[in-house]
Amino acid sequence: MADCRKWWFFTNLLVAVEPGAGSGGGVEGQRASSSGARRLTRPNPVEGIPLEDCNEVEILLVEDNPYDAELTLRALKNKGLANKLLTFPDGVEALDFLFGTGAYAGRNLAVRPKVVLLDLKLPRVSGLEVLQRIKGDERTKMIPVVIMTSSQEESDIVRSYNLGVNSYMVKPVDFDKFFQTVEELGLYWLLLNKVPN
Repeated sequence: MADCRKWWFFTNLLVAVEPGAGSGGGVEGQRASSSGARRLTRPNPVEGIPLEDCNEVEILLVEDNPYDAELTLRALKNKGLANKLLTFPDGVEALDFLFGTGAYAGRNLAVRPKVVLLDLKLPRVSGLEVLQRIKGDERTKMIPVVIMTSSQEESDIVRSYNLGVNSYMVKPVDFDKFFQTVEELGLYWLLLNKVPN
């Protein structure tokens, strides 16, 4: 079985931005405007929040964009909600975790995340395919899934709800709004929302 401690977060991104570009350096400036970015240096993955085992996970973040993953983690940390979070950069790895296959064969599937934060545009397996698998399986269909995407396409919204998504959020471009939205989202789904045991 895979050791959950190997999973990583985008916490050490280094972004070189042309002088005067965006609203500032680092992740905030990159979120506000990417037009001036000329180089992205991503160091080797760093170890994520250590967990005793995979059964402690409360939030599953499936996001391939390093800037959005970093901002999401920062916002949740700001409210003390990121202590039991795992992030995956593609749909295949997320499905392996959820269904106990591949590196996660033998994982206790009775213990599920409280919420899945899911991007639509993912490599290998799309967010809509991940959503369809989650909501189409008796073992996982009760897990709340929140789509977090830049897509405002009506077809994506309609298909997501047809597949059973619990909430569809278009990512704000503005850094402060993005941060606030994720904070509120985390507070609702982790502290206020109730799901069957």
